[in-house]
Amino acid sequence: MNNIKLLVAVCLSLLLTACAMGPQLAQPNQLRSPTPIQDNSGSYMSPYTSDGVLAEWVNNARNAEMGSSIGGMAGAYAGQKLAENIPFFGGMLGQAVGESIGREVALEMAGGEEVIRGSSDISFNSLQDLAVWMYVNHSSHPHYQDALNSVMSIYPEMKTNYMQYLYNASAGAGVGY
Repeated sequence: MNNIKLLVAVCLSLLLTACAMGPQLAQPNQLRSPTPIQDNSGSYMSPYTSDGVLAEWVNNARNAEMGSSIGGMAGAYAGQKLAENIPFFGGMLGQAVGESIGREVALEMAGGEEVIRGSSDISFNSLQDLAVWMYVNHSSHPHYQDALNSVMSIYPEMKTNYMQYLYNASAGAGVGY
């Protein structure tokens, strides 16, 4: 009986140790901020201007979240129809179509690529750099979540990669490892 209790105690301590050793997210002040491009020539536009206020397109993009959802629903329907004929690949193709339609709707609702580029004076060549820069420099901004949601509407890959970008930056800073 004592051996069983000892075994359970050892297993619990190993489980708790493994949980504590998971990736840790650094505080914004623990990370190095990527250097932005001081114009709109990069691939990814910042939702903040160089003076720290939200870019004009962010207000329009707040409404784009709804448009992105509509595109996702259309893609899910397309995926369902494709899945009837192509069991495995139909769903993946439908998801890709939904993301593409969602992004196009979000771009339109934000005013189009020209408005986004025209109202942005900071850009990045890497979505990871944009994510980390936003976190380091603006995560305490009262409208940070609006800005992040707007970026995720325009750049859907940010939705699935945002936390991984921050964990990668945290690991690079030696936090939690």
